[in-house]
Amino acid sequence: MAAVTRTEAVRGTDLIEWAVAHRTRPGDVESGDLHVVEPFATGVLLAAIDGLGHGEQAAATAGIAAAILREHAPEPVEALLERCHRALARTRGVVMSLASLSAREPTMTWLGVGNVEGVVARSNGAAMPAQPVLLLRAGVVGQQLPALQPETLPIRPGDMVLLATDGIRPDFAHDLQSKLSPQRLAERILARSGKDTDDALVLVARLRGGTA
Repeated sequence: MAAVTRTEAVRGTDLIEWAVAHRTRPGDVESGDLHVVEPFATGVLLAAIDGLGHGEQAAATAGIAAAILREHAPEPVEALLERCHRALARTRGVVMSLASLSAREPTMTWLGVGNVEGVVARSNGAAMPAQPVLLLRAGVVGQQLPALQPETLPIRPGDMVLLATDGIRPDFAHDLQSKLSPQRLAERILARSGKDTDDALVLVARLRGGTA
């Protein structure tokens, strides 16, 4: 199935511009990989969700999690994961990573359970650290939730936040070309690092105010 890409400025906030590129596993009609970009009064929530398994069941499970995240986006990321964990108790579960960006302070708080990778590509490669990577916690949301320890880090205009499911090979974080638009970067990552044997999704969000 051909890759589906999307680029859209977040409605209701000037905080980010974003794009998602995704591809359904060959032979399946629905993808178990979903994204959430949900603005709220004081920021915006980003998420990439991977329903365990494939096809309709995985898509339905991921859809439950996505709906919860959209409804409760202003809550802390650990509270959101706990909500999803309770709601998915009778399912195979999901793995997911969340990033909550603040419009009041130049910070982002993120948290991941499972193997949905997260990376920040700095607008200035000299920043320290130049490319923060999300520390993932082993577990499955809905089955076995680890101790939740979110991390808050500074972000600034022009920085990019990337979330990628395991259908994207981990080498996607090398040579990110952060000067590309979110759309072009998402498409490039999917084309270069997407696996043909799994659903694949990469979400790219750039903080507004930097050099495009």
